[in-house]
Amino acid sequence: MAKIKTIKDVDLKGKKVFVRVDFNVPFDAQGNISDDTRIVAALPTIKHLVEQGAKVVLTSHLGRPKSKADVQFSLAPVAKALAEKLGKDVVFVDDCIGEKVKDACSKMVEGDVVLLENSRFYSEEKKNDPAFAKQLVEDTGAEAYVNDAFGTAHRAHATTAGVAAYLPIKVAGLLIERELEFLGSKTETPVRPFTVILGGSKVSDKITVIDALLDKCDAMLIGGAMAYTFALAQGRKVGNSLVEPDKVDLAKAALEKAEKKGVKFLLPIDNATTQNIDFAGGSVSEIKIMESDIEDGWAGVDIGPKTIELYKNQVAESKTILWNGPMGIFEIKDCAKGTFAVAEAVAKSDAISIIGGGDSVKAIKKSGYAKDVSFISTGGGASLEFLEGKELPGVAVLDKE
Repeated sequence: MAKIKTIKDVDLKGKKVFVRVDFNVPFDAQGNISDDTRIVAALPTIKHLVEQGAKVVLTSHLGRPKSKADVQFSLAPVAKALAEKLGKDVVFVDDCIGEKVKDACSKMVEGDVVLLENSRFYSEEKKNDPAFAKQLVEDTGAEAYVNDAFGTAHRAHATTAGVAAYLPIKVAGLLIERELEFLGSKTETPVRPFTVILGGSKVSDKITVIDALLDKCDAMLIGGAMAYTFALAQGRKVGNSLVEPDKVDLAKAALEKAEKKGVKFLLPIDNATTQNIDFAGGSVSEIKIMESDIEDGWAGVDIGPKTIELYKNQVAESKTILWNGPMGIFEIKDCAKGTFAVAEAVAKSDAISIIGGGDSVKAIKKSGYAKDVSFISTGGGASLEFLEGKELPGVAVLDKE
């Protein structure tokens, strides 16, 4: 693909820049931000623009409001947190179009930062309504567009794609640049051996990713509940494990493709199993390790110790690793050994290590090894769609070199 232009390729001094960031952060019961990862991830782009003398107008969504103003989904607390991290004032406007926006943006001087209210307070945002997109540009007085919200780049919304039609400069921020580098070029032309580790519950969620990555990788390791659908495809018994019987043919096709391509395709050789899972209480009954078949009345909840060793050895031989999806129900302590062992092996390897969004990010953070991997993607669905080879609307609208 043609290289996307970034904020490093254009002069934005003195220009009003409409910047789509991803400030969709979680809050605790007391209304405090419980994980500021996404705010921190946006800082390099915001600081770069401020230092260049741009007038920075930030926009984001938060949660899933019902297309109307709702205080529990307001970005006001994010403005406060952002100001602390930037060490400078951030003007918060409790709307994203209209007179308040016009007024605040008209007073901006070089280096100022304005944060607009949740774009999803308007139904036109998700509909990618052209009139709404045009009004966003006109009311802010924007002269350039920067997309740095990789987590929503797979959505064609007004702030992720629509506004680009009304602006002459459309470039990526530094976060999207890194996402495209690690999920794109470093997996397209990887340092080999290239190992892909895939987990999670459903083969159906990952089958297109499996198919696309089998064309690129040297080894693929499967964990999570999707491994039991593969076990069915191999004619093994899986007891009461979570499976997708209607996806067995897809699993067989993947196994056949791996063999044809000469890709080492590793499935669990033993499993941690249990008879009862209490998700609400975060506990399971007795854990029993079973090799090959899983007995009736028992369900697989994690990879077993022999599989852990097998996977660790493969990771140790790798030069590039892409990991997407946990090995078991890592939220429950007794079912987290496999996921945390893989996290440790990936972190301690000499390989370029890429964590591909979603639950894998939660797992690597919970394991304590997040600081020891090369790159953690901020995109869940966007990461998967990009790895599948799909064009992301929020990237497609940007200027190419």
